[in-house]
Amino acid sequence: MAKDGGTVATIAALAANAGIAVSKFVAFLFTGSSAMLAEGIHSVADTGNQGLLLLGRSRAARGPSTAHPFGHGRERYFYAFLVSVVLFFGGGLFALYEGYEKVTHPHPLESWPWAIGVLLVAVVLESLSLRTGVRESNLVRRNRSWAQFIRQAKAPELPVLILEDTAALLGLVFALAGVAATVITGEPMFDGLGSIAIGVLLVAVAVVLAVETKSMIIGESASPEVRRAIREVLDADPLIRDIAQLRTMHLGPDEVLVAARVVLAPSAGGTETAAEALAGTESRLRDRVPLVSSVYLQPATASVAGDGEEEDTGRIQA
Repeated sequence: MAKDGGTVATIAALAANAGIAVSKFVAFLFTGSSAMLAEGIHSVADTGNQGLLLLGRSRAARGPSTAHPFGHGRERYFYAFLVSVVLFFGGGLFALYEGYEKVTHPHPLESWPWAIGVLLVAVVLESLSLRTGVRESNLVRRNRSWAQFIRQAKAPELPVLILEDTAALLGLVFALAGVAATVITGEPMFDGLGSIAIGVLLVAVAVVLAVETKSMIIGESASPEVRRAIREVLDADPLIRDIAQLRTMHLGPDEVLVAARVVLAPSAGGTETAAEALAGTESRLRDRVPLVSSVYLQPATASVAGDGEEEDTGRIQA
């Protein structure tokens, strides 16, 4: 498994969250803080999530088989979707339940310096993990905003880690606020409110992740830049007079299927000559656009030219 930016950031986040989870549970044993317990469960969920992302990358690297002739690239999206499920149930709902219990059945916060100290250490470790994710993301983000990067990225690992680490840092702020308010006022309800805030945050992030990964699981077209490059190759081919239909779909983050119906120029000759000409076009497509892994070009009649052409607008193309 190649250690590209996604792998480096995932391993860094896994190591950070494993250490943070242990420290939070130790602090919970000393303090009885519900926000601390919620944060501990959150860190365990995050650690498991990074494991899922690494497992998805490993399984997606398998080659094509009889049952899966286009390979297993989409497994990365499936395991990223599982991350959203774990975050929703293992982090968000648990935090909401724990916060509700603390608000309705408050009990005093004990040994609060433990809670404050561990949370501050966790902030430092999460910040380092987020910094790694941001650094690796900037290598591929180009001039896109963070919202655009998360929405448009075809590889799931970095967007998932950015959202997770950002949510983790905000969750730590909520936990610190809840513990501090409880210490200052002597009212344990604030600790429970901090846990509820953490739960709402994690549920929101889980929903965003689920929506984004679902789009890739069901089949998403290549980016506008890749589609334009494909079109340029086809338009430049002297044997192709027109593009009747163009469809693209990601089989994985680094694999794109291209299916097109093209109107051949009269100089293309008969069926056998046309097949040889299109074979050369397929080769040029792969050379120009390395993401293209499978190409299917079909001759079409002039009467269907322009029918069903793929548009550049919209997120998902049919």
